[in-house]
Amino acid sequence: MTENDEKLLADFEIRMKQLMYLCDTLKDENIQLRKELVHRTSEIESLTTEVSQLKTKYDNLKFVKSFSSGNQEEVEQAKKRLSRLVQDVDKCIAMLKI
Repeated sequence: MTENDEKLLADFEIRMKQLMYLCDTLKDENIQLRKELVHRTSEIESLTTEVSQLKTKYDNLKFVKSFSSGNQEEVEQAKKRLSRLVQDVDKCIAMLKI
């Protein structure tokens, strides 16, 4: 082997080691990013559940407030909603009796 070939081989080995190091670094970063993604996904699910619960509470508060407000239209809507809820409960009770 000539001196030039040995120099090329040594240069190739150095570059290959650098490439392997970069590959390992990227693998570690990929693992870290995947863990963070899982964490963020679970956080999003938790916050989505919380938002849903808060919307339900808000709707319930709005429903209760509509009975105390002087606006006749809101009172009528609340009465209709309450009537539908009672009908749904009655249907459930009827199905349980069967």
